[in-house]
Amino acid sequence: MTRGVGVALVALAVTAAVAAPLVAPHAADARFPGLLNAPPTVPHVIDDSGAWHAPFIYRWRLVSQLEQRYEEDRSQRVPLAWFSGGHLVAAADAAAPLLIAGADSFGRDVFSRLMFGARTSLSLAAAAALGATLIGGIVGGLAGYAGGAADDVLMRGTDFVMVLPAMYVALALRAVLPLVLTPSEVFFLLAGIFAVVGAPFVARGVRAIVRTERRLEYAVAAEALGATSARLLLRHLLPAARGFVAVEVTLLVPAFIVAEATLSYVGLGFPDPIASWGTMLHDASTNIRVFADFPWLLSPAVAMFLVVLGLNLVLQGDRSAAAFAPEALRRTSP
Repeated sequence: MTRGVGVALVALAVTAAVAAPLVAPHAADARFPGLLNAPPTVPHVIDDSGAWHAPFIYRWRLVSQLEQRYEEDRSQRVPLAWFSGGHLVAAADAAAPLLIAGADSFGRDVFSRLMFGARTSLSLAAAAALGATLIGGIVGGLAGYAGGAADDVLMRGTDFVMVLPAMYVALALRAVLPLVLTPSEVFFLLAGIFAVVGAPFVARGVRAIVRTERRLEYAVAAEALGATSARLLLRHLLPAARGFVAVEVTLLVPAFIVAEATLSYVGLGFPDPIASWGTMLHDASTNIRVFADFPWLLSPAVAMFLVVLGLNLVLQGDRSAAAFAPEALRRTSP
């Protein structure tokens, strides 16, 4: 049951990221200057007279510029346009936008940025987890297979990285690089930093499993039949660590999502106006009234919580995939 809930949450997040151009009513950088911090628009099907209509909204009217307080202008209905302009749904009047999750302090649609931000944050976390898996798998596999001095050198290197505070290492590496970078450069830079920081956790587990599996009969028989070292490692030993690697990926992805949000929160992530969950939280942090008056600006934090919860539920419900890995780790000294 819990695993099903987790899969549903993760699938929902991935679907939102893939379908962002269709689901989002507006572009991520579209601004509505007259709707700074405007609340979410509520679709209606019944007007004030009690008559039924196709789904529509009312435009927001600014009541107080100082308080940024709005009220619905019920003098005119604004119908919703379905499958128009490449969007699933949007307001028929561009001057009265559909703000499903309100607007931010720049007048941008929070829901649209949330959808496009899912693309940025989730793809970065997935790319970094893949990089950490590749680096960690290669290092751990070589250390476990070769043994001796090579094992000592590789494992001491992973120990050095592991004892350092991962977030501070990421902050330090990003801070020494140029602050002004293109979005693609930031993406690959952060993915590389996260991959290096996360690789040791994969490497130690893979090394322990490979070292244990190498002593078993099937590995000894394959070597006796003339299997090369590369074939033995790639075709027989490393596949034994698939369950452990799958579990590590489900742990690394949420960690990298939070890491990207942290770097963007302190201004070392993606540049404005690129939408990511971290940059959205950074923008929200500049408004001291966000908790009391503009809680919709915290929707990226809710999205992050749901994705991390979903991944943890998937991990809880699929422990059998790595049931052998802890045993291998217990039988093999570090």
